[in-house]
Amino acid sequence: MSLIKSISGIRGTIGGKAGEGLSPLDIVKFTAAYASFIRLKNHDSKTIIVGRDARISGEMVRELVVGTLIGMGFDVTDIGLATTPTTELAVTMEKASGGIVLTASHNPKQWNALKLLNEKGEFLNAAEGNEILKIAEEESFIFSDVEHIGKIRTDNSYAKKHIEHVLSLKLVDVKAIRNAEFTVVFDAVNSVGGIIIPELLKALGVKRIVGINAEPTGIFAHNPEPLPEHLTEIADAVKREKADVGFVVDPDVDRLAIITEKGEMFGEEYTLVSVDDG
Repeated sequence: MSLIKSISGIRGTIGGKAGEGLSPLDIVKFTAAYASFIRLKNHDSKTIIVGRDARISGEMVRELVVGTLIGMGFDVTDIGLATTPTTELAVTMEKASGGIVLTASHNPKQWNALKLLNEKGEFLNAAEGNEILKIAEEESFIFSDVEHIGKIRTDNSYAKKHIEHVLSLKLVDVKAIRNAEFTVVFDAVNSVGGIIIPELLKALGVKRIVGINAEPTGIFAHNPEPLPEHLTEIADAVKREKADVGFVVDPDVDRLAIITEKGEMFGEEYTLVSVDDG
């Protein structure tokens, strides 16, 4: 079993003894420490956003995190199955005091994690992360009495809001994309990308969309880290479908790999620099 405590959150394998794996006790302790840290910042908002990827353990972890936040006196907006960028956007749109993304990113299915966000929807800096680790180590958090516990609200609209935000960007030319009549293959590695990516491609005007590993079961069809050796299936699909491009994401959709029309990897290091802002 593994448990990794870092300034960006807590990550570990599900199960095992407390302190050795990502046990329910560890989830509660670090969530309470994060809530204590947010409380010390005296934000006007008492709302924290919670989103998660489609991992098998996600619902269990969500129940523990949400219950702990409510027990610490915070209101929770649960946005359900959501990408990390969607959750970050939700924090700013809700004017929340912070957010927690339940995802172990590109790690295999036995892992899960709490990614911690500030009120800007950004990951915490080193000093903030260390403060949370100290609170957790000392267990110096105090739960609210019954008169001051929080409440939960569910909002499943943020995938749509995220897509609308993308469409509003100056760089995005929906007319040009529609006129090009693209065929696009995507691999969502059986997580939340399978929910939002086809809707985004449809909204962008892509003519033909072919999804593989698109059902968000949390049972990853291949190693979820988007490296060339793990992407042979989509490389074959791009060539078979005579697609113009292929897109691959990790389970929380904060990493993108591109497959060319020849079924070859377009390196991640070139993705951003290839975007032409005119």
